[in-house]
Amino acid sequence: MAEGYVLKASVRDRVGKGAARALRREGLVPAVIYGEKKAALPIAIPVKESTIALHRGGFMTHLGTIEVDGVAHRVIAKDYQLDPVRDDLIHVDFLRVSKGATLTVDVPVHFINEEKCPGIKAGGVLNVVRHTVEMTVPADAIPDALVIDLAKAKVGDSIHISAVDIPEGSAPTITDRDFTLATIAAPGGGAGASDEDEAAEEESED
Repeated sequence: MAEGYVLKASVRDRVGKGAARALRREGLVPAVIYGEKKAALPIAIPVKESTIALHRGGFMTHLGTIEVDGVAHRVIAKDYQLDPVRDDLIHVDFLRVSKGATLTVDVPVHFINEEKCPGIKAGGVLNVVRHTVEMTVPADAIPDALVIDLAKAKVGDSIHISAVDIPEGSAPTITDRDFTLATIAAPGGGAGASDEDEAAEEESED
């Protein structure tokens, strides 16, 4: 699991749209820490540092630490809003994470050895059905990604979740079928197109 972020925060004494706008004018982002059967804690975090943490990647799959008036809170981001023009954070919801907790997160799917893939070399196209997989994971061992090796994939092949090495303690939330992650589709919709259609149909059912 990759190292998370650390943000310093202060407690917000006022909530509401007017108070939120005032914070943003000061370069702060209104946020809240909730969960673990404790009262929600409204906070303000610096827009620059928090936006950097967001765009660095893994914002919603890496644990972070929020230091509020000298007290460290271990959290994971569960939701956020962006300014539609500047792409800066304008609000974040953080979930408290206790030691030994289990979380549900969307783990990204990464592909390696595309340059060695026989199917792609033959003119096939990698059709990604799922860019992420929803999984239950240990809070202290969140996978950075599910890695799929394409070194032996041929035109017409479908790559299912059963072909992926799932880290110990983690599991997909979909358990009733061996769902498709990607296919190697034939160029121009020739042989192998049925696999692509099947994968697209499966995706639409979720």
